[in-house]
Amino acid sequence: MSKADSIFISNMKDIMENGVWDTELDVRPKWADGTPAHTVKKFGIVNRYNLAEEFPILTLRKTYFKSCIDELLWIWQKKSNNIHDLNSKIWNQWADENGSIGKAYGYQLGVKNKYKEGEFDQVDRVLYDLKHNPASRRILTNIYNFADLHEMNLYPCAYSMTFNVSGNVLNGILNQRSNDMLTANNWNVVQYSVLLIMMAQVSGLVPGELIHVIADAHIYDRHIDIVKEVISHKPFAAPKLEVDPDIKNFYDFTVDSFKLINYNCDNTKYNIPVAE
Repeated sequence: MSKADSIFISNMKDIMENGVWDTELDVRPKWADGTPAHTVKKFGIVNRYNLAEEFPILTLRKTYFKSCIDELLWIWQKKSNNIHDLNSKIWNQWADENGSIGKAYGYQLGVKNKYKEGEFDQVDRVLYDLKHNPASRRILTNIYNFADLHEMNLYPCAYSMTFNVSGNVLNGILNQRSNDMLTANNWNVVQYSVLLIMMAQVSGLVPGELIHVIADAHIYDRHIDIVKEVISHKPFAAPKLEVDPDIKNFYDFTVDSFKLINYNCDNTKYNIPVAE
């Protein structure tokens, strides 16, 4: 069993057995038929993934690795807020007639600010500091910009990434205000593990731990039966991630720069409803 599987099973059982339901509250999300989308949740889940030990992708259920990477590059490399720059359709329901999701996600990372060293956007500032000021305790990004929330079609869920160098090891903390655990938990873990690995490689560092902090870790009411089936599946060993070692520039990575070796997983397909 992979460590990602073990953590996922533990989280899901804890939420279902010890979580708090919001059925008595007036909730914002709705199902496609207009029914309120209620959840059971645990507050303040913290998971640790040691990337030096294994790559944390689920085997209990297939995580679509290439699509994960494509969205990661859409946000962090292209710094885009337009679905026409994305190959999957996962953002379509939040896009306007022009394909824009508003001043969200990649848009926020691409906004430039002036520093004494020059003008940087958030991604380039991280890259600069990892190379020139690795002892800094200020290497982070934050896309939860209150001034622009009214112009975002969806508020950021994974909103802050903190990078910290210890010796030659790069560690990171992903802060997430909300996580739909069935549809998005491992998706986010895979993405930000890859991001940490990318940042480490181009900065001459070794990837270490990713710590995932989730404020509101929840399972939707219509997901419960699917979750129970998923965690009953036979798990496999974690695959190995191979990254093109010749890439030294963050903006040279592509989806094809990453390969999963021996990724065995349960391939059951589910029609998982997504609340809006």
